[in-house]
Order: sequence, then C-alpha cells, then structure tokens
Amino acid sequence: MISAVGLAKASHERLNKCRRQLPWLALLILGFAGILPPKSSQAGTTNYFVRGVLKGVKPDEHQLVIAHEDIPHFMDAMTMPFRVKDAATLTNVAGGEQITFQLHVSETESWVDHVEQLAVPDSGASGGLPALSKSDSHSEAQTNSAAFGRAKNPLRDYKFTNELGQPVSLSDFRGKAIALTFFFTRCPIPEFCPRLSRNFQEVQRNLEAMGNAPANWHLLSVTFDPAHDSPEVLKAYGESYQYDPAHWSFLTGPQDKIAELARLCDVKFDPDNGLFNHNFRTLIIDASNHLQMVFPTSGNIAESIVQELLSAARATNQITQSATSYVHADSHNN
Repeated sequence: MISAVGLAKASHERLNKCRRQLPWLALLILGFAGILPPKSSQAGTTNYFVRGVLKGVKPDEHQLVIAHEDIPHFMDAMTMPFRVKDAATLTNVAGGEQITFQLHVSETESWVDHVEQLAVPDSGASGGLPALSKSDSHSEAQTNSAAFGRAKNPLRDYKFTNELGQPVSLSDFRGKAIALTFFFTRCPIPEFCPRLSRNFQEVQRNLEAMGNAPANWHLLSVTFDPAHDSPEVLKAYGESYQYDPAHWSFLTGPQDKIAELARLCDVKFDPDNGLFNHNFRTLIIDASNHLQMVFPTSGNIAESIVQELLSAARATNQITQSATSYVHADSHNN
C-alpha cells in the first residue's frame, strides 16, 4: 500500500509541475487572445486598428474626415467623419497625410485616437485606399427654406421604390405628418446612421403605444447609397429595427433623384468616388405639406420627433406665416 507520506509527496510533485507549466499556458492563452479583436478597458468597447488618408479636419465639430481602408467584419472602405475626444489630436495632423489610427466603438458612441502619420508617405498610388473625393468635406449649412417654397417640387410625384419593391411618391403621403431622414445601411458608427434609425424605432414604438395618438403619420428613411441598398437590403435592415411598414418606409431610387431630394433637404454628400461624408437632417413635414421643423443633428431626439409629429398630424390646410411650404401645388392639382 502507498503510505500517506508517499501520497503527499506525489501530490506535491504534481503541484510543482503544474506551476512550472503555468507560464507557458499563460503565454499560449495570450497568444490566442492577440488574434481576437482587442477590447478596451471599457466594457463593451471594441478597438480597431485602421489605415487611411486624412481628408480634412473639423475643429469646431471635433472631427477628422478620413478615407479609410476596409475594416474587416465591421465597415467597408469609405470616407467618414470620426469624432475625436482629445482636442490636441486635431492640431497635430494635416490633410493629405496617410495615417494609422485606432477606432473605438461602443453600443452608443465611437471615437478615434492614436492618430499617427505613416513613416513613409506614398504620394503615388492609393495603395488600396478609397479614391479621393472631388471635395474633401462639406461644411454644415443652415436650412435653406427657399428650397422648399414657391416653386413646385419636381419630386412630388416621382415614384421612388420602397423596401417592399413598391413604387412610392411623396404625394402618396398627403394628409400625413412625415418625419424624413437620410442614411445608408453600411454605416456602423453608432452615433451616425444607426442613431437616426434608433430614433425612428423609438418614435414608432412610442406613437404606436399611445392610445390617443393620431394615425396619420409616417417615417421615411431615404438611402443615399442606392447602388448597395436594394429593396431586399433595406427590408432586412428595417426588420433589424422592428419596423412597421404601415408607419415606416425605406426608400431608394436612381442616384440623381436621391441627390436631388437630398439637395432640397439641405443634406450634403458626394455621391461619387465612394464618399459618404455627410451632414444630418431630420425633417418634420406637417399634414398640409409644410415644413414644420428641421433637426440638424444625429443625437437622441426621438422624443422631440414624437412631439413634432403629434403637432404636425393635427395641422390643417391653413397656411401661416411661420410655415414654410414644402410642396407647393396649385388648387387645381389637389
């Protein structure tokens, strides 16, 4: 029989052997961890290490406009504005530089830091980077009310295509309060297009939950990436936000018609060369087809949209001095 002393000695030897193996096991685990997407110290925040070309600096908005390479499993190669938390970063870079940077993404926000110029600038071929735009960036503009008034809207009766593949025109929503915004499905930055869609998701949920809410309201999300955002893609995207097609439509159409509608709504973007640097506009149009409100932001404005839609749905055909005409139509056209 094995004595108690022998058993204790054997157990001690096995423990020492495990201790000698632990450093190698730790290195093995760390080695595999390096393959995974790195996580920051903030719970739920993912870091991406990215390469791109700095296209512009927006100090007032704490943003860098970057034409970046594909970010695997997250974002296609495109040009986007990225938020910067450290203001010093904005003064240490110059447009046209090829850079590397870290993109941090949580459920509700994103930002970039560790912006470094590449050691060997490449003034020749783009090396796989997105083609440069004809203009580096667009400045934010004030809403041009004249774009909606006085002249008949040429897109009033144009048939766009919704996520169900059905033809839809703006005139189809006569008598309804409309909230309209622009987006594209490939945008994963949480405070940009996903924030706009979450706003509409919350608006739909809140209005449908109100027992005394009017029924004459509709949400319109218009893509400015029609080459990618087919009706099938838009439908899948809408379903990810639990959209109700009775109150929320996703529209696509020819690029020139999308661009014209965006211009009338004072949404700035360049449809050429893969540029998706754009500003934000959510428009509220009342039931009399008058522009009631413009929200020039992508923040959490769901409750404000709800209140504006409730007011817009009650609008009559009486034109007031404070209302700006969105769709002008002669009486014989009504």
